[in-house]
Amino acid sequence: MNASVTRVAELIPPPEAVAPKDWAQVEQALGTQLPEDYKQLVDTFGGGVFDETVWLLEPGCSVPDYDLLSMAEERQEVLGNLWNHGEPKPAELETAGARLLPWAYAEEGGEFLYWLITPGQDPGTWPIMINEGRGPEWEKHPGPCAAFLLSLMTGETSSGTFPELPAEEHQFDPNTEILSGG
Repeated sequence: MNASVTRVAELIPPPEAVAPKDWAQVEQALGTQLPEDYKQLVDTFGGGVFDETVWLLEPGCSVPDYDLLSMAEERQEVLGNLWNHGEPKPAELETAGARLLPWAYAEEGGEFLYWLITPGQDPGTWPIMINEGRGPEWEKHPGPCAAFLLSLMTGETSSGTFPELPAEEHQFDPNTEILSGG
């Protein structure tokens, strides 16, 4: 298992039962391979919220707002509309074929965490782009996503987007509990 995923699982015991994902089908629907660390995070924890802040999207979630595939489609449309109406596009997207794919967000402020995908780049090296909620500002951080999440949780990385991290105590609230009301 990826070292960062292992470390997150040491900080927060994962749920006991996580539904397996058909990663080949998910990747086919998205038109790209996904980073192994992300797939391991989802296979270990499922979708849900880390430290009451970072909501990990998962493929196959019954609620579209928390489903990787639904949010990928929605965010592409939303960002396209913003850029077509004058909001500045991040310079990193000027590379031919570059695109963004959401993998998490912060529900309270509306910030989205994306992978910056460029042609020919290994998914395990995709950098993280964070778009502020309700505004045009972007932050760029090195990937992969599990290492970035861990660094936010431990305070090794600071982000103007997540000033409340690191939390004093770590927790994970799975979609299976949040969305069922349990």
